Amino acid sequence: MTDFRDAYGQQLYEAYLLENEFEVIERRDGFIEICDATHYLSPYRKWQAHERKAMHYLQGKVLDIGCGAGRHALYAQHKGHDVLGIDISPLAIKVCKHRGLKKAKQMSITQLSRKLGTFDTLLMLGNNFGLVGNPKRAGWLLRRFYGMTSDQGKIIAETLNPYATINHSHLAYHKENRKQGKMGGQVRMRIRQGKHIGDWFDYLFVSKVEMKRLLRDSGWTISRFLDSSGPAYTAILEKRK
Repeated sequence: MTDFRDAYGQQLYEAYLLENEFEVIERRDGFIEICDATHYLSPYRKWQAHERKAMHYLQGKVLDIGCGAGRHALYAQHKGHDVLGIDISPLAIKVCKHRGLKKAKQMSITQLSRKLGTFDTLLMLGNNFGLVGNPKRAGWLLRRFYGMTSDQGKIIAETLNPYATINHSHLAYHKENRKQGKMGGQVRMRIRQGKHIGDWFDYLFVSKVEMKRLLRDSGWTISRFLDSSGPAYTAILEKRK
């Protein structure tokens, strides 16, 4: 039976089958952004430089959070790591398995716990640090991640600085967020694909200063930043000594 709420998975599945698909992102204020969805399946050689650099920090057993079509998990698996990919989308997991990912499980980020095992690297690339959703949930999740990682555990977390823009629609959205007591880069959005319309969900984009603030009392600290040529960046997080 087709789940018309799995718009994200549907676009990945069609991108995988047709090698040509677009991602339609609808923000709660009505702003629409259309992107090329085939980047979710792109090979390592086509990744941005800061993404490729981030993979140098992989170690041991890997959990890819929000694995999508599996491009990061498959690379880690190819490099000999024991990898588990998780995603809330059942079709995303189906695509991962079709593409050769040995371990993939449908589950939400909020379901993660040490019952899943102990990991050495948590991957949150593709802007997936945003899956923490909001400041309160970020603190809760980061402490949970601390408990399900080894003593030398790392988080490889990508996001973008939402304030590095001159787009008036984005700037107005930040302003309205602050009026409501939210962080500027806190986004409520959903994915649309034809007749498929996903549920609304929260996503959080943060500046480097804001990320440092979120990490307070979490047990994690920033080892280094890997910058891109634009607003996106990757943070390598390590456990505090």
